[in-house]
Amino acid sequence: MKNKYPLYFSIVALLSLVGGLLFGLVGGLQYILPDFCKEFLPFTVLRPLHTLFVVSWILLAAIGGIYYYINSENQLTIRYPILVKAHFWIFVLTGVGIAISYFRQDFGGKEYLEFPSYFYFPIVLGWVAFGINYYKSLAFQFKSWPAYYWMWATGIGFMIYHFTEAHLWMLPYFRSHYIQNLAMQWKAGGSYVGSWNMLVYGTALFVMAKINQDDSYATSKKAFFFYFLGLTNLMFGWAHHIYVVPTTPWIRYVAYAISMTEWVVLFSIIRDWKNKLSEPQKKQHSLAYMLLILADVWVFLNLFLALLISIPSINLFTHGTHITVAHSMGTTIGINTFILLASITYIIESNANIKLNIRRLKRWLLLANGSFIGFWVILLIMGVKKGYWAYSTPSVLFSQFQEAMQGIYIAFVLFGIGILIGLSGYAVELLLKLNALLKTIDKPN
Repeated sequence: MKNKYPLYFSIVALLSLVGGLLFGLVGGLQYILPDFCKEFLPFTVLRPLHTLFVVSWILLAAIGGIYYYINSENQLTIRYPILVKAHFWIFVLTGVGIAISYFRQDFGGKEYLEFPSYFYFPIVLGWVAFGINYYKSLAFQFKSWPAYYWMWATGIGFMIYHFTEAHLWMLPYFRSHYIQNLAMQWKAGGSYVGSWNMLVYGTALFVMAKINQDDSYATSKKAFFFYFLGLTNLMFGWAHHIYVVPTTPWIRYVAYAISMTEWVVLFSIIRDWKNKLSEPQKKQHSLAYMLLILADVWVFLNLFLALLISIPSINLFTHGTHITVAHSMGTTIGINTFILLASITYIIESNANIKLNIRRLKRWLLLANGSFIGFWVILLIMGVKKGYWAYSTPSVLFSQFQEAMQGIYIAFVLFGIGILIGLSGYAVELLLKLNALLKTIDKPN
């Protein structure tokens, strides 16, 4: 693997993870110290910055892993190395531009995509370059693709489609029809997340297959059932976000039915894989194995929460509260982040010349996961209290409600600090090893 750019993607991804954690912590501190950094970093700036860096972590880590794995597979190589380089710099420079626009409070988009609309064009250009490289590199094996190749192919294609859909508000028709605009925005947002989940879950399936040295999982009926189930969620599961929007009833019913299936098969696949692994295989990739097991635990916890908040009567109570945040955080950290850390860890563990300090890294993981459990529970408590205040105590002012929540906010920040220390410590260790791995590669193509 002579092209360094897949590793560059992973390095920038880990830096983005640390950045996202830092901005998230500062935002949390403003719950208990409202004037903290408020003059130059108000919450209206912190929230989009936090989102930008966390989403960048997920996408860049998944992309870097896919590029690396294509080059490491027998009979495969990246068709256009120059496009990998172009893709990397397009995304890095665009990300820097978006961050600068946020610091300047230059907003022009919609929720979660608050950047000025002209950034749409370089982002889509980067995804198109990725798609061309991916499809051209793997097209000759099309008929024998395992499930993870299909997941990656589908994720790339739908990322382009739904990211474009999320910017249809720029057209006069959607700007002048509020209901359609709102429904389209939530639809695109939900499917956009579903698209990157395809990239992340495909990565999980790839790493599991390689650790087990057996591709039968990735070619099994269960894996392809999981693929089509994920595809169905990507295409239709978004609708549980718009129960409160006046849309056709059948859309709500379909969304409710589909959301009940979420993550069930992934949970089953990881459990089957875990039971069939030999002890030497677990030991050889002990950190990647531990991260995938942690992800499996969070799949179960988030599945339980997702089933509850997908029930329309409960969704009405929880929508817009910290319960929704707990759901998204459970997915972002508990599932996506642990899977992607497992992917980067697997890359390092697979290189015999690079040695990881397993005992120290496990301590960082235990700190991060333990803190995250407390953080997640606090978010649920905050959500229940917010819902109760909104629907049952209309005479209590919001300022009074906030004052009564100070103790909970302090616990929220303390657990956030634990997550920051644990994940940042693990990320720094990986960054040092990736730098050592880069030195074993001659030069970029």
